[in-house]
Amino acid sequence: MDSTQERTFCKWLNTKLEANGYPPMHSLVQDLSDGVRLIQLMEIMGDTSLGRYNKNPRMRVQKAENVNKALEFIRQRGIKLTNIGPEDIIDGNLKLILGMIWTLVLRFTIADISEEGLSAKEGLLLWAQRKTAPYKEVDVQDFSISWSDGLALCALIHCHRPELLDYDKLDKSDRHGNTRLAFQVAADHLDVPQLLEVEDLCDSMRPDERSVMTYIASYFHAFSTMDQAETVSRRVEKFAELMQSVWMSRNDYERRARALLHALSEVQKTWSTSRFTGSYTDAKEQSATFTTYKHTTKRTWVIERQDVTTLLGNIQTKLRTYGLREYIPPLGLALSDLDDAWNDLLQSEAKRSRLINAQIRQIKESLRKEFADLANDFSQRLHTISLELSGVAGPLETQQDQVKEIQTRLPTLSEALTRVAKAEQDCVVANVEENDYTVFTCQDLEFELGLVAQSLTKKISFIDNQIVSRNMTNLTPAQLEQFESTFRYFDRDETNTLSLTETSAALASQGLVYSDEDMTYIYDQLLQDYGAVTFEAFINLLVDITEDQTSPEQLRESFRGIAGDKPFVTELDLRLAQLPVSAVDYLSQVIPSTNNEVGEPEYDYETWLQDVFA
Repeated sequence: MDSTQERTFCKWLNTKLEANGYPPMHSLVQDLSDGVRLIQLMEIMGDTSLGRYNKNPRMRVQKAENVNKALEFIRQRGIKLTNIGPEDIIDGNLKLILGMIWTLVLRFTIADISEEGLSAKEGLLLWAQRKTAPYKEVDVQDFSISWSDGLALCALIHCHRPELLDYDKLDKSDRHGNTRLAFQVAADHLDVPQLLEVEDLCDSMRPDERSVMTYIASYFHAFSTMDQAETVSRRVEKFAELMQSVWMSRNDYERRARALLHALSEVQKTWSTSRFTGSYTDAKEQSATFTTYKHTTKRTWVIERQDVTTLLGNIQTKLRTYGLREYIPPLGLALSDLDDAWNDLLQSEAKRSRLINAQIRQIKESLRKEFADLANDFSQRLHTISLELSGVAGPLETQQDQVKEIQTRLPTLSEALTRVAKAEQDCVVANVEENDYTVFTCQDLEFELGLVAQSLTKKISFIDNQIVSRNMTNLTPAQLEQFESTFRYFDRDETNTLSLTETSAALASQGLVYSDEDMTYIYDQLLQDYGAVTFEAFINLLVDITEDQTSPEQLRESFRGIAGDKPFVTELDLRLAQLPVSAVDYLSQVIPSTNNEVGEPEYDYETWLQDVFA
């Protein structure tokens, strides 16, 4: 029977939710698992607020907090819950969930049913038996099989509202048809929601008792309310009704007139004490509030003023009809008093409207000037830096210090640009589209700041490279120019450093092509030595490479320089050239020699070089 109970209880809970503007549930297991719906139901049934809770829980702990809050509320209302905790609802334990909801049904729907001091269940059964007793085809003995043919339901309806169905014309053997008819009539005319399906009663060997009780309890409440209304209406006598209506109308007029006058006075007091903060948002909020007031509150007052005037006229007409004394409103509540108060309201409205509009105009003008002042000042600061940058002079180290000092001001400029952007956004929010105080936009200034920063970076790189170039005394001017132009060309991101790919391409442009493995080794070595492939690292690399590739002619010139243009060198020549001892020993062993007249060896470097480079 769990499926029947689940469906019935879900429909019963949905009647509570939908009556209070919430969307219906489709599954007790899924829709109750995060505790949100359970809290909503407890607030509806308990007619109170459970306070703050997580309306969009994502994590299990948030869902558990919601479910705990709802269960704690149920326990505080004296409702005993057995063997059910937050994890059961979160994990969708249907059996325990159905037990909990049945407890709620008993407390909020069945508990207040009483017949002759019996328990709620027995009292409801006795009520159904008494109401259906005159119908011979009906024998209500329980909340299960006794309701499976639909006749007991039709009998309950016919007993209280015979005009809704003709019981005598029912086909007593049409179980499905009778049940379907009772469901339809109850839903359409008695506001009894269809908690069950026809099959739940007619096709089940034993209809679910709890589901049937829940549905029959709805009939009890519907007919009890009807009986009470009829009882109250019979107590009213015609003359007492007339006199009471006149008395109530007078009180109603005075109350409504007094309330209207008070409302008109209060809104004007509020306006008179209202202050502007000076922000556009505040001014627009006050403007929107004033517009909303005119479209809502004031219109209700216009209607109320007309209704109060009509009410007073109806009172006087009814008194004259029955020859009763004319009604004179208390001092200050006459129609003339209402007219005077209304005219005062109209004048206050006009004053309020003018004040708001003037405030908005003033704020917009202030926003224009604020943005213009910030933008113009920022542009001037950029111009000053550009002038200082163009005027950098002196020794390279001095120039380097000057440019770096200028660069330290960039963070301050970025902060200033943030203030400019904030001022521009304030103008956008205030719909300020034109500004006669400046020609700049934040986008313009951001672009110019980027150019200045780029110029500073390039200037620093240029000076650094010039210092490196100046220190490269072992390069010819032509070589230095060539290496520098190569570095600048491949430094595409203008960071004054080269990546692995850029370094490889730069070397290749010089005719120096390496395998990927060798190139990676060279690049890693440069990173280890210099921290990055700077211009200095690149120049030194090229110097090392070109020196390692000394030509035979360069070596001959070098030996001639050591030999003093002799066709041979002596050991003394090599030592005077400050060659390392190891190098002198090596050369004396490998270079062919002949002894001179004093017995000293003379080393024939020409012959050796020919053999080496052959």
